[in-house]
Amino acid sequence: MQENYLAKWLNNELSEKELAEFKKSAEYSSYQRIAEASGKLEAPDFNMDKAWNTFKDGRFDQSPKVVPLHPFKQFLRVAAVIAVLLTGAYIYLNSQDEIFTTQLAERTEVVLPDASEVILNADSRLSFKERKWEDNRNVELDGEAFFKVAKGQRFTVSTDAGTVTVLGTQFNVESRDGFFEVTCYEGLVSVTHNSNEHKLPAGNSFVVINGEIRATDAVTSLAPSWTQNESSFTSIPLKYVLAEFERQFNIEVTTQNINTEQLFTGTFDNTNIDLALKSISTPSQIRFKLEQDKVLFYAEDTP
Repeated sequence: MQENYLAKWLNNELSEKELAEFKKSAEYSSYQRIAEASGKLEAPDFNMDKAWNTFKDGRFDQSPKVVPLHPFKQFLRVAAVIAVLLTGAYIYLNSQDEIFTTQLAERTEVVLPDASEVILNADSRLSFKERKWEDNRNVELDGEAFFKVAKGQRFTVSTDAGTVTVLGTQFNVESRDGFFEVTCYEGLVSVTHNSNEHKLPAGNSFVVINGEIRATDAVTSLAPSWTQNESSFTSIPLKYVLAEFERQFNIEVTTQNINTEQLFTGTFDNTNIDLALKSISTPSQIRFKLEQDKVLFYAEDTP
């Protein structure tokens, strides 16, 4: 009942009888004080037109805070990244070498992109850039290899000791520690060593041992002997002969009381170790002792 009287009282809708009865209630005095206090409050001025204009300007005229997308610029960024990746991949692939290696007691044949043929001797390494082959027929060699080069543009074999240049011919190159030899079997070979060029017609060799150019005999064979499973030497220090023996048989060689600088002329078989040992020891007047994967060469008078 009081709630109904309160609502009517606030709206001035009470009858005289209802108003007299409402004033007798305990809550009337509290409601009366609240009504008097609220009557003293003043509402701020409110301009409807101004408020609408402010709302309209803020709602429709203000630029949206959205970052515009530019699909074409995004496409250019992606294209640039792809271009960088493709360029890097192209440079990487063109800088990579084709590499062929042989282990001790191993030999392999390599066919180059122009159909040139290479036989790689034991413990050797051959490399070249296949993607640039048409513009630059160049191989790098560490060890020994026999080349049968297809005719065409200049063909170059680069080694630490010198460079061999041909147009199309057959030749052998050996480049090892302290030993450099080039032998021409067909055509003409140009050898550059210490900035000096040497022309080698077929049947001639160029040999450098420990930095010294050595005179050589004429060559009558059509290919190096090692391609026929023999290793041949003419006035070569014994230490290089023993090193070749190690490579062909994958065996450790040691020496005792012998002069490894003495010159050796002869041939040993690359397939029969017992025969090879005798072929080396007999002309050199030395002895040997074979134990599994090791061999000791020593002087005859060694106690």
